[in-house]
Amino acid sequence: MTADIIDGKIFSARVREKAGKQVAMLQADHGLTPGLAVVLVGDDPTSRVYVRNKGIATTEAGMKSEEIRLETTATEAEVMEVVHRLNADPTIHGILVQLPLPEQVDEMAVLDAIDPLKDVDGFHVINTGRQAVGLPAMVPCTPLGCLIVLKETLGDLSGLEAVVVGRSNIVGKPMASLLLAQNCTVTIAHSRTRDLAGVCRRADILVAAVGRPEMIRGDWIKPGATVIDVGINRIPKEDGKTRLVGDVCFPEAMDVAGAITPVPGGVGLMTVACLLANTITAACRQAGIAEPEV
Repeated sequence: MTADIIDGKIFSARVREKAGKQVAMLQADHGLTPGLAVVLVGDDPTSRVYVRNKGIATTEAGMKSEEIRLETTATEAEVMEVVHRLNADPTIHGILVQLPLPEQVDEMAVLDAIDPLKDVDGFHVINTGRQAVGLPAMVPCTPLGCLIVLKETLGDLSGLEAVVVGRSNIVGKPMASLLLAQNCTVTIAHSRTRDLAGVCRRADILVAAVGRPEMIRGDWIKPGATVIDVGINRIPKEDGKTRLVGDVCFPEAMDVAGAITPVPGGVGLMTVACLLANTITAACRQAGIAEPEV
């Protein structure tokens, strides 16, 4: 068996194309242009790339894009001042503070200061709580992208056994919640799970989000399972350079899985696309307009 590769470029292009059409409709019917502000503190190279890509995608979709950069030495009060200004700006419907923040800034305090209606990352405790009990909420972009890929790949997910490896607030926990809402039987596993390999082998859907390069081996995967690899890890090559790998050993998984997302070229592209979708949702909710389907 050779797994089908789930091409993130194709799926993300669909979401971005839909977002562009939705923005055009909002502008024509309601005079509303969704606005996204991204706050970057410091000069981390990876964060710079993420922020630049988000800005390009936002502009291409016809949205307003604002980027605020602060020095690495910025105080928590300075970051908070920016967040409060954006909360009060009626032309900004989504606020994203790029993580990680410098050690002198309390990440949770900053995230909690964002207006929950503008929290397009879905990290605010109000949004996580509402999602947990099944109420409308902003859903973190990466899990949302994973769910879109799964539904388009498999159709109805009801009754499937899903294992999520990783328990972070950003991916693992919200991913499990989304799968529960699709009537999957869900297990959250992690690095301390007893017989982790055996737990993974039960999964019809295996989501790897543990942050350890190639931790999930081919013989951990149920034949024919759909594997969503959220991990992005940089490891050294023999020539002294580096390469990106996921949390799944891709060559081994290809011989067992039914379908799998590659790294790079998989879930990461969906994260940016779903940020656009979340910004449109946020703009509609703030304006009291019926929100479009993602």
